Amino acid sequence: MGTNAKIGGGGFHHVALRAYDFEATLKFYTEGLGFQERFGWGEGNSRIRLLDCGDGNYLEVFAGGDSPTKPDGAYFHVAFRSEDVDGAVKAAVAAGAVVTVEPKDVVLQGNPPTPVRIAFVQGLNGETIEFFQSTGDHKL
Repeated sequence: MGTNAKIGGGGFHHVALRAYDFEATLKFYTEGLGFQERFGWGEGNSRIRLLDCGDGNYLEVFAGGDSPTKPDGAYFHVAFRSEDVDGAVKAAVAAGAVVTVEPKDVVLQGNPPTPVRIAFVQGLNGETIEFFQSTGDHKL
């Protein structure tokens, strides 16, 4: 784990990409760039895959993009690892962020089902920041 005490350990976890062509995007990153699929869940336009970039950090690919280009781009949030999501949110708010999704526990419905704690804030420039904590035995 990282050494950033303000957000509970910290470190980069993932960037999320909404894919216009999900299968082609997976092929590009896995076969073309050598990323490894580590975890996935959902079906149809709700499919999501976590691809390991090679150092334990991830590209999270979402299905369901509706056009090849979007005015706000295909990347829609950045996530940071934390051992204390609630504390990370408090630190972000104290620094001027606005909470958009309160801290909550969810189970990613993959194989195996994986419990995590997450929260989202909006940064000073409108950027979406997720704090991500693996809470079960299967660490992401």
